[in-house]
Amino acid sequence: MSDTSANRDDPTLALLIDLVRRPSVTPEDAGCQALIAERLAAVGFEIEHLPAAGVSNLWARLGDTAPLIAFAGHTDVVPPGDPDAWTHPPFSATIENGYLYGRGAADMKAGVAAMVTALERFVKSGKHRHGSLALLLTSDEEGPATDGTRHVIDTLAARGEQIDYCILGEPSSSEHLGDTLRNGRRGSLGARLVVNGVQGHVAYPELADNPVHRALAALDELCKTHWDKGNADFPPTTLQISNVAAGTGASNVIPGRFVVDFNLRYSTASTMEGLQQRIETILARHELDYRITWNDSARPFVTATNAAADSMQNGPSLVSIAREVVREHTGIDPETNTAGGTSDGRFIVPTGAELVELGPINKTIHQIDECVAVNDLPRISRIHEGILERLAGAHD
Repeated sequence: MSDTSANRDDPTLALLIDLVRRPSVTPEDAGCQALIAERLAAVGFEIEHLPAAGVSNLWARLGDTAPLIAFAGHTDVVPPGDPDAWTHPPFSATIENGYLYGRGAADMKAGVAAMVTALERFVKSGKHRHGSLALLLTSDEEGPATDGTRHVIDTLAARGEQIDYCILGEPSSSEHLGDTLRNGRRGSLGARLVVNGVQGHVAYPELADNPVHRALAALDELCKTHWDKGNADFPPTTLQISNVAAGTGASNVIPGRFVVDFNLRYSTASTMEGLQQRIETILARHELDYRITWNDSARPFVTATNAAADSMQNGPSLVSIAREVVREHTGIDPETNTAGGTSDGRFIVPTGAELVELGPINKTIHQIDECVAVNDLPRISRIHEGILERLAGAHD
């Protein structure tokens, strides 16, 4: 049964409905950032729109002193696919049986709505006594991610603005709200391997050189290689073949070229350069005539979570604060991990910021009938507000 009025008095839900109804498929923003900018300007934030190459970016800041506490996220969504496959139209923001359905509901417009309402309440409460607050949004997270958060961070760095703490509102939770915090992400190293051979007739293999046959042993070795053992923060590095292509489409022609795409998700136990060297060594050992191109899309990053990190900073770390606030609001003691795909945290952490990813349940992201629990929305917002209160109080 559809219920479009459920909890409509909750400001986070009301904002989420408005955002989901805007079809902001990458790199489109569909007016989401303008709506948010207007709301934050009303409570005193200075607004900057930082567009780049057709991408919409928003930087909203209140205050000019350290520490700078920033929320970050994205307003773009992945394509919905076939609308007829959805139970409800993908941009209708329909509420049914306690869930709001729509593309981007969980990834990550619920997180965006919760961050905005948390900032609004915190400022209006008069509790903002220390440092500066900010919100960074882009419409290029689900796409190439070259003109979004990276562009904003480069702009900030050029004028000496340093984010000290960053809460990234990505959907981090697994089964229950707050059960998982992400304190880092693995690196992502992609490769396209082109193995050359000699095309010919399948009946005359002695006159040809099949690159598929030549490459199989090398690919088998790549797949079976143990790249590292991981460490306390990361699982072991993995390699997965994602695409292969060869041949003309005819069954009687030996291909002259074999193309293989693969990707490594790697930990801080390995380096990009070290992985590249090991792979090149394996390929050379199998005497392939090949060319390989690399795509360094993300380096691994991690924010410390242990007591030693708290001590080094003369106060609790961001991860420790987030864990305490989640426990207070949910009764759950969240685990921290570095699982999942890449995130825009990879552009923020190298600047020296502490970062934690905290958001709604991610079980339906990028799927047909993506949804978020309506009752989780005010709790996410209150958790974010609680983190702001702790960070402000931590600098008395």
